Parts: sequence; C-alpha cells; structure tokens
Amino acid sequence: MEITIVSNLVASQLNLLVMERYMKNINNVSSDDVQVLKLPQLKSYLKIIGIPFFIEGTNTPIRLNNIKAIIKASHIFNDLTLTSKPRVIKASLKSNMTVI
Repeated sequence: MEITIVSNLVASQLNLLVMERYMKNINNVSSDDVQVLKLPQLKSYLKIIGIPFFIEGTNTPIRLNNIKAIIKASHIFNDLTLTSKPRVIKASLKSNMTVI
C-alpha cells in the first residue's frame, strides 16, 4: 500500500519525522512496511503574464473558471497538470493586465 500526503505548505524534515512516527504507531501497519519518507526534489511553478484583467468587452474581472478554461483549451498546456488552484492577481492597481 502506498500513501501520498499532499499539502499546500512546504514540509520540513521535522514534519517527515512526525509523519513517519505516526505511520509506525498505527495498529494495522507494521513498522517494517513504512518506507523512508522523502520530500520531492523538484519544485517549479508556471507564471502566465499578459492576460487582460477584464473579460473582453466588459468591466467584469476575469475569474478562476475562465483561467482554467483557457488552460484546458490551449495546446501549449496539453501535458500540464495543475497541483493547486491558479491565483489571479492584477499586475498593478492601475493596470488592465493580470498575472496568473
């Protein structure tokens, strides 16, 4: 059995030790079955710039579901898997552009 724990926070080595101790103390799990816990070795992010902040022809700000639809429709992102929700941020107070 393999267990994957996902978090939106950066884990530390201490967090891994706590999780390992917890797993070894579960009654149905043999301590021999608990493998070494490890942190991922690669972290990357994607920053998309140049997207208009307002939906074309309206004064309605772009929403997260609009961004997800754009990402799914674009061939550039065919092999991309999002591990967290994209954040939509206005580039600056006076700008009409957004940063994803």
